[in-house]
Amino acid sequence: MKTRHFNKHLIFFLALVVHGALYAQGFSEAPAEKVGLSSERLAYLTSTFQDYVNDGKLSGAVVLVARKGQIAYFKPFGESDMENDIPMEKNSIFRIASQTKAIVSVGIMILQEEGKLLITDPVGKYIPEFNETTVAEPKDDGAYEIVKANRLITIRDLLTHTSGIGYGYGAAKDLWQEAGIQGWYFANRDEPILEPVKRMAALPFDAQPGEQFVYGYSTDILGALIEVVSGEPLNTFLRNRILEPLGMNDTYFYLPEEKRERLAVVYSATDDGLERAPAPGAMAGQGAYVDGPRKCFSGGAGLLSTATDYAKFLQMMLNGGTFGGKRVISPKTVELMTVNHLGETPFPWTKGVGFGLGFSVVEDLGLRGELGSKGEFGWGGAYHSTYWADPEEELLVVYFTQLIPAEGLDDHQKLRALVYQALVD
Repeated sequence: MKTRHFNKHLIFFLALVVHGALYAQGFSEAPAEKVGLSSERLAYLTSTFQDYVNDGKLSGAVVLVARKGQIAYFKPFGESDMENDIPMEKNSIFRIASQTKAIVSVGIMILQEEGKLLITDPVGKYIPEFNETTVAEPKDDGAYEIVKANRLITIRDLLTHTSGIGYGYGAAKDLWQEAGIQGWYFANRDEPILEPVKRMAALPFDAQPGEQFVYGYSTDILGALIEVVSGEPLNTFLRNRILEPLGMNDTYFYLPEEKRERLAVVYSATDDGLERAPAPGAMAGQGAYVDGPRKCFSGGAGLLSTATDYAKFLQMMLNGGTFGGKRVISPKTVELMTVNHLGETPFPWTKGVGFGLGFSVVEDLGLRGELGSKGEFGWGGAYHSTYWADPEEELLVVYFTQLIPAEGLDDHQKLRALVYQALVD
């Protein structure tokens, strides 16, 4: 009897070890009901997104929903390449654009945890060109005046998009255009990211440091700063400190040749339906993510990834900095990153929302007026992807598609409604 009792516990222990080993490699999947979701109600999500494909509004997409650390819903829709009838797969690779920002922001926080910087430091301490910056103040006649910045830009300003640095389309857009620096796309540049970032410092910015939320090159500057402080190229730093520890094995700035066929095609919404975006094109094209110079690692918008990989990153944040037994950052760092840092500075696009260190943060659910939870954090990307993580519900959602521009679609709003209506526990 004692031997039988021992063997039963040994078998149970070995099962736990095997399950732990599998979990360390990636997410485990669970029936929706096991984690408090209704599979019957999730069917509304499936039919709605299939309708977007059937009606020609989306070429294809991948939706992943995880709760309590397990994947409860994971479906591909449509095709990754309509012209060649290639179906979308769970492991299809997407250009995630500004979803790069959160990963790079974590990279900055890693350097603070290692004592190599403080987010209160001025950027000029590491990139001297930022020790003297200017601002273009618009005039009533459409002209502008260039004035000195009131103070130095800090790393925290960059993390919160309060540096005053836009995407080159502000009052002094003529000077930015002349310098050849506008828009978020860098993949085709035959130079390291630090070089255009240094040139930015000499151009007039859109607002005084700390006074406005201005969305732009702040996180690209953070990526260059990581290279300076760590002494490593940004891709190497992220690979060693974040991507490999989390098992994000399909996340890159430039795709390996052997994974070329998994990269979803970019489409554009037009009056005549979906059209294949130009190749390579610029911001609205396929991009130089496979055949480009492979030199300019854009911390603001350069990464490619899969739904599973990005979900691992978000689960790490929900777990207080760990995933699969690997710690990336501390719980207190996660806490600091996912609270509002804007203070009295308004977030310009949505009421009830603030911004932390790399993520938007929900502060007032009623003011925002959409399903979710206070404390929820997230963002999205230019190719019409989005994500969010809800600590209160132990929930994360990743939605990847490749559509730019996306005109008149309500898929993001319906995704949110259809996920939350499926919560039953």
